[in-house]
This record gives sequence, C-alpha cells and structure tokens, in this order.
Amino acid sequence: MNKGTLNLITDVPGVQVGHVTLDQCINDQDSICTGVTAILPHEGNPFLQKVHAASFVLNGFGKTVGLIQLEELGLMESPIMLTNTFSVGAVLEGTLSYMLEQNPTIGDSTSSLNLVVGECNDSYLNSMRLLAVRPEHAVEALQAAAPGSFQQGAVGAGKGMICYGVKGGIGSSSRIAEHGDNAFTLGVLVLTNFGRAGECQISNWEQDKIDKPDGSVIIIVATDAPIDSRQLKRLAKRAAIGLGRTGTHIHNGSGDIVIAFSNANTVAHESDHPFETQSFLRDDHPLMNELFQGTIEATEEAVYQSIRLSQTTTGRLGRVIEKGVFV
Repeated sequence: MNKGTLNLITDVPGVQVGHVTLDQCINDQDSICTGVTAILPHEGNPFLQKVHAASFVLNGFGKTVGLIQLEELGLMESPIMLTNTFSVGAVLEGTLSYMLEQNPTIGDSTSSLNLVVGECNDSYLNSMRLLAVRPEHAVEALQAAAPGSFQQGAVGAGKGMICYGVKGGIGSSSRIAEHGDNAFTLGVLVLTNFGRAGECQISNWEQDKIDKPDGSVIIIVATDAPIDSRQLKRLAKRAAIGLGRTGTHIHNGSGDIVIAFSNANTVAHESDHPFETQSFLRDDHPLMNELFQGTIEATEEAVYQSIRLSQTTTGRLGRVIEKGVFV
C-alpha cells in the first residue's frame, strides 16, 4: 500500500504529536531517562468535539487509564498521553489541569472528564522510583503538540524503552486506503517496550544479554475514514496482527494495548437535538479491507521505526542499551 507523505500518524489530517524528554544522570546509581508523549486527535477542543474511538487489550498487564468509559460510550474526549508506569498519576493530573483551563465548565456546569493515559515500564534504564515526570511535563507535551514531522525513537515516553533487547521507543507509520475516487489516511504510533532479542523477525540479534521484566507496547491507530467505534475495534484487532508479524510472543507480563480513533465525524459535547446523524463506511465496502491491511502494515513498520530511529542510551546503574541495526 502507498504510504502517507510523512509516513507518520500526523499524515491523518488534524492529528498532532508532542514530546517532552527527560534525560539526566543523577549519580552513578540513578538516571532520569523517561518522558511524556501527547497525541491530539484533531486541531479543535477534544472535549467539546469528541471522536469515535475503541480499544483492544491483547494482554492486560498494564495500567492504562480511561478505557472503561471509552469502551462504554465509544467516544474519546481527551488527548492520548503516554509515559512510564509510575508517572501515570502525574500525567493524569497535568492533562487534567490543561483540559480544565481549556474548558471552564468541566466539573462545574457540565460533566466530568475522561482522560486517556497509557504506560510502559522503563525501569531498566530509568530510575522510575524518583517520580521525575511531573504534571507540568504533561502540559509541556500538550503545548508542544503540532501537525507535521516529529522525532521518533528514544524520545518522549520512549526515552527509556527497550524493544527486542535493543533500544526501542516511539515509532510511527501511515498508509493510504484507496478505492475508486475515495481515499483515506490511516496512521499508527507505537510505544515499544517488549520482546526478546531472538524473537525479532528481521534481525540476527543474539539472545538477550539483560535481565528485565516482560515489557509492553501501546499502539495508537488514527484515521480520517468515517468509521464508528465498533469498526474501530475491528481495526484495533488488526493492529495485533501487525505486532505479531514482528515476532513477539506476547509475554505473560506484557501490557499490549491498542487505542483506535477516527476524527472524520466528531460528536458535540452538547446539542439541542435528540438524534445524532452521521454517515459511516459500510463494512462490506472494499475500503474496509484496505483499512485492515493498512493497520497491519503501518503497525509492523512503526515497531521497526521505533528501533531504527532510536540511538544507544545509557541509563541508571550505568546500563547501556545499544541501538538495533537491522541486517
């Protein structure tokens, strides 16, 4: 399939990405090697203009926030925030303060807010117990979010992540679903922190030389195709196939979570009308299969991009994770 212009999730019109990266050697024992990544679904206010969304939990060893309401209503009303396991609370607080400033009615004259935060455990390289990520870092990542190109690899939430025994982190890719006169963009962003070296399908890396817990991956699927939450869950399941193509066995302690959204149709927070009328793609239209294929291809490539565009990183206890070089 054809790729988008940038081969990034931001090829989907309106989608924006921002990072804050924390990288500091404290002493010979402790290092801060972590960060925050923000994904905004469109250029407007996500609380006032909600997007159709769904999630799929491939393996639930994770601490993601916000998926219960997202699944119940099929709508997402906030940015998607990514960070390390122990920083979910701080990022939640920072994102909440940002959204409260943007929306004075939340918690007052209108309802509460459902925030979405995903995480992976970066404690092999990052002194996670120091709780270095603070609420203001989430705000900075949101303020930095922009359309167009963004850095991949050991950046933002991906700064301390490890994939297939080498340096992982943030990766992204996109595909164009086309049929006749219709064309839609599908983009994927991944936070990779999973897998053993010998599992990777396109490398000859030796078996792991490090002893670390099973990792995780967060996969974000975005599209401008007009599909609803049920159809988005179908896309999210296909992301698991793209993940599997790279070789992972989905280990017992791995949190493998997919969040998918479409910004083609937004839903106003308030309306005087009792009915919502929107048009969605038919399941049996050829474009649906194109979207499935695009999700699989973009997920697979995004994983490899997170490795290919990363760099050798030194973290706590002097630990070094090398950049992975594909044969």
